[in-house]
This record gives sequence, C-alpha cells and structure tokens, in this order.
Amino acid sequence: MASLNIAELRRSYTKSGLLEEELPSEPVEQIRLWIRQAVESEVLEPNAMTLSTVKEGGSPDSRMVLLKGIEGNSVSFFTNYQSEKATDLEICPKASCCFWWPELERQLRLRGDVERVSRKESAEYFATRPRESQIGAWASDQSKLLQSRNELIQKFSEFEEKFSGSEVPVPDHWGGYRIKLIEVEFWQGRPGRLHDRIRYHKKDNQWNRFRLFP
Repeated sequence: MASLNIAELRRSYTKSGLLEEELPSEPVEQIRLWIRQAVESEVLEPNAMTLSTVKEGGSPDSRMVLLKGIEGNSVSFFTNYQSEKATDLEICPKASCCFWWPELERQLRLRGDVERVSRKESAEYFATRPRESQIGAWASDQSKLLQSRNELIQKFSEFEEKFSGSEVPVPDHWGGYRIKLIEVEFWQGRPGRLHDRIRYHKKDNQWNRFRLFP
C-alpha cells in the first residue's frame, strides 16, 4: 500500500465569494441562509456543528451536536444534562461552534454565552423526536462507563417496555441549551488561499462587522 503524504493534501476553492455589500447588518439572517443552502445542496448533516466547551482547569473539549433552533440572536441544541458537555457548561457557561460544509466550501463559526432553555421548550422539542430517540434518552447514561453494548440494549428494552402503550415523557436529566451569540464568522473558500472571512461582533447590544485576513 502506498504511503500517505498528508502534507500534500490540498484543494483549490472556487465555488463562490463573500462581499460585505451582500451581507445583512446582523448575522442571523445570513446564518439561516447558509443553512438553507446547505440543505438544498444535500449536505449529509447540514445542521451538524462541532461544539467546544472548557473543562474545570481550562482544558478544551469538542464533539459534534445538531443545531435544533435559531431564535433571535441565539441558537439552540439539546443533550443529556448529566453528560460531559453539560458538566463543562455548568462550570463555564460559554461555548463556540463550527460548521463545515465542504460541498459549498464554507465554514461558519459561532461563539457566545450559554444558558438552559425552559423546561417547556425542552418538552416541546422532545415530543417531536422519533419514539426510539425518546426512549434512548432514558436508556443512555451519557458519558458514563458502559460495560458492554448488551447492557445498553437491555436498558433500552426495559424502558421500551415501561413506556409501552403510552407517550414517553421528557426525562428530568434531558433538555436544551441556548447559545446567546456574541461573535459570528462566515468563511468562504477562495482560490490561492485568499479566502473571504467576515466577522460580526456584538458589543453594547450592537453588531459590528469586519473583514479579516484569511
């Protein structure tokens, strides 16, 4: 098998550009547009984003989650409140997110302060989830040690039987987080690595916009 030279992996970006005069004064409208275009381009997971948090002691951690809402100047996702990410957010309620859509040669970065959504909002979203996902939320002690996959399947079967013939209620340990945006950056690939980077930063309740060197 031929050896892989990672240093030589590269491609040229030629699909589009990003001009200030085409952008709104506030970033949320553009976020919605880019996600809609990712959906239309049949990106496999158009709402998948890398969520980065900070652990006690300052160590960063990242994982993929799914964006599930855009409200005003905030975005939201849902998770187990006993997970590692939730523990991080209780210690340091700040987060950053990154979307990467290679089909569009685009990257979107978000940063902001984090708070839990209301119990009502969590229950409303939970009710829209597939039943298997609802039961999975009860069966999974997310981020805890698991002895075998059979143990997980057994727990799922137990809750499946428990809720047989009835609606699955939202667990107390499950719900949403809202990231209140303070910084948003749109990155569009360009030839010669002369990429477009437009950053919005919120200060004193006003959005300011800047172009950055790539």
